[in-house]
This record gives sequence, C-alpha cells and structure tokens, in this order.
Amino acid sequence: MGTALAARLAGAGYPVVAVYSRSRSSAQRLAEAAAGCQVYDSSQAAADNAELVFITTPDDAIASVVFQVNWRPGQSVVHCSGADSTDILKHAKEAGARVGAFHPLQTFASPQQAIENIPGSTFALEAEEPLLGALKSMAAALDGQWVELKASDKVLYHAAAVFACNYMVTLVKLATDLWQTFDVSPPKATKALVPLLRGTLHNIETIGIPNCLTGPIARGDTGTISKHLNALKAAAPDLVSTYRELGRQTIPVALAKGKIDQSQANKLQMMLKQPD
Repeated sequence: MGTALAARLAGAGYPVVAVYSRSRSSAQRLAEAAAGCQVYDSSQAAADNAELVFITTPDDAIASVVFQVNWRPGQSVVHCSGADSTDILKHAKEAGARVGAFHPLQTFASPQQAIENIPGSTFALEAEEPLLGALKSMAAALDGQWVELKASDKVLYHAAAVFACNYMVTLVKLATDLWQTFDVSPPKATKALVPLLRGTLHNIETIGIPNCLTGPIARGDTGTISKHLNALKAAAPDLVSTYRELGRQTIPVALAKGKIDQSQANKLQMMLKQPD
C-alpha cells in the first residue's frame, strides 16, 4: 500500500520526500516509484523531513511505530488501517500533531497490482479539519471517492470489506474444491468460474441488489435446493452448514426482488434451517 500510494500521489503532484522501512529493498522500491523520494535509516529521520506522514505498516505494528517517533506540533500523521480508528495515534496527537486515517477500499496483492487498482477506489477517512480537507483532496487526486467515518464505524466498515473481498476468495475456493469431485483441477475450475464472477459483479454494479440475484433461491426452487443438500451431504458434508447459512441469508434478498412470496420464503427457511 505504501508504494502504491507514494507512486500515485507523486504522479498527482504531491511531493513524496522520505521513506523508511525495516526492509531496505522495500524502501528503495518505494523511492524509485516516487521521483525525489529519499530513503532514510530510521522512522524518526523520515518523519523529521515530512509535513504529512503516512504509516502503512501492518495494523498490529502501527501503535509501536507511532510511539517510536518524536512528533512535532502541526505535523500530520495518518495511518492506513481499515479497522483501527485514529485513537491508535494517541501518542502523536498528544505531541500536538494532527491525526487521521486514510484507507483505500481496495485489495492489494502486490505493489504493482496495488498501483493499478488504487484509481477509482473509495477512501474511508477519519480526521478533523484542516487535515480532513487535505485527505479529501488526496482522494480526489487519486480519481477516487471518499466516505467520512467515525471511530465507532471503523471495525464494522472493515468487517464489511472482509465479507465482500476476502470471503469471496474463500467462496471461490470452496467452489473449485467441488469441481475436483468431478476431476476438474482448481486452475481449470477457476478459469471456468471467473466469467461467472465477472458477470455477477457487472450485474451488481449495473442492476443492483436485489434485482441482480439469480439462482434457485431467487426462483423459490426448493427441488433444486434439496438436490444440492443431498449431493453435498454425500460428497462434501463439511459444506452443508455453510450452504444452509448462505441460503438463509439469501432469502430476504429474494423476497425483496419480488420473485417469491412469503409462503415460498417460509418453505425455503424450513429447508435450510440448521439442524439442532
């Protein structure tokens, strides 16, 4: 994330002047992505040479990194955690620095992929003015949108991102595992499923929820669901409870779409009820 933000902000006209990382090669890679950026040998030295400092460490390291630096009044210190509030920057705030959070709602599997993905993302912001306005301007400079969150919003905001992003990976993994029961390898199964995933995302974006929902629950097709449950019990019993729970969570979406009535919804609920 640090390299991606540095590269994109530098490209948008923000002077990225200093970087420090425990990994010299990581710091050098960031410096190469932002013209004029210098690698420093300590977090203190990097912070001393910047007016606004981004902390892009893993979440669990933020507090210790903040505590290691002597911040100065008027300086801005911003972390990029999705789950943590600015409370974790208490040490900097007590020193007179402005504190904020700037979280790109995006998935970063590698530095290059992160650089490619940042434009157009939504940024979750937490700060007070004038830093809040500066962070809004940065989001706009990255061709993104922004949402302003309170400290109490952060954990659920991040949990929502985990549902949408991380658990989608898990669901695809479970689907490719099922394909192995009829001798199709995970790479081949993934290749087959990706167009379906793209089509689903396109429908979510263009048609919206609930109207984009398709499948047996959207149709009230209890016969197909019964077949699914029986087949899973035989071939992948560990997935039965997951299938039931996801199905139950889908019933209200199907009701909202208007293609099933309450009577059908009740039948689906009974069929998908978790056994005692």
